[in-house]
Amino acid sequence: MKIHFALIVASTFLAGSAFASDTASKASYDAAKKAASSRYAEDRKLCADESTSSIRMQCLRDAKTEYETALAKARKEQASASTSSDKACTGCGKVLSVKVVEKEGESSPVGMVAGGVAGALLGNQIGSGTGRSVATVAGAAGGAYAGHKIEQKIKSVKKWQVAVRFDNGEEKTFSFDKDPGFTAGTAVKASNGSITRR
Repeated sequence: MKIHFALIVASTFLAGSAFASDTASKASYDAAKKAASSRYAEDRKLCADESTSSIRMQCLRDAKTEYETALAKARKEQASASTSSDKACTGCGKVLSVKVVEKEGESSPVGMVAGGVAGALLGNQIGSGTGRSVATVAGAAGGAYAGHKIEQKIKSVKKWQVAVRFDNGEEKTFSFDKDPGFTAGTAVKASNGSITRR
């Protein structure tokens, strides 16, 4: 029968369709639907050429079944392509939170020495005799500690801590020296040990 050859060609055409992305899969689905409708119209014309009414009716039923099967297959392939394109993004996730923290800087001996000298000079101004010596030593120790803390505060830096939950469920925090421009909910992708906007 002519109809069976036409249906096989239509079925083969639809089976070979592949969808690369959501946009492409929608366009491919529309094209497959159009091809199936065109093929269905041609098949009905072929059915009209059949010799008996019972064969014509059976031919029309077969054509309708093939048309509906082709549409169902195209819909399934479109859904499959959409799902696979969503899963294809490895290393993708969303920002959970962005926190700015202040990290104390590294101190050097310079801060301690300068603080110790200043403290010793101030301590030396207090009292007389052994009291002055004790005040000088205490001033030097206190000044050294204060100099150490002051230097750490002066050299402190801000860090942006960005917490991310990846599509695979893993959570990780990334540190940035300057504001990366992310907010909670920003779609990101892991790249070279860090993250970028996607």
